Amino acid sequence: MSECIFCKIVEGQIPSKKVLETDNILVFHDIQPAAKVHVLVIPKKHIASLNEVQEADASIMAEVVLAAKQAAEQLGIADSGYRVINNIGSDGGQVVHHIHFHVLGGEKLGQLIGNS
Repeated sequence: MSECIFCKIVEGQIPSKKVLETDNILVFHDIQPAAKVHVLVIPKKHIASLNEVQEADASIMAEVVLAAKQAAEQLGIADSGYRVINNIGSDGGQVVHHIHFHVLGGEKLGQLIGNS
């Protein structure tokens, strides 16, 4: 996807402040942080959104979840708590159409929805 900003980051065309990188996953700091700690976890493979995930992507998606956990540990927010968010579609707030998960923490985060 030549126009995808996250694909350009994966390819090294756009610099990023990397936290973690594997053959399939990249974790980097968000340029517009919404918390003291705010990183993005993306698969290097272009998948537009959670709605586009196929059964063949199961192992990559498992790596994404594990990378989010590892990044939280590495950034020192695992014990105090953190939030993982995935926005899907325009009503869900998705701006970049390359599946990504926000990992936020480092401070007390406000309630989103519900009490649980």
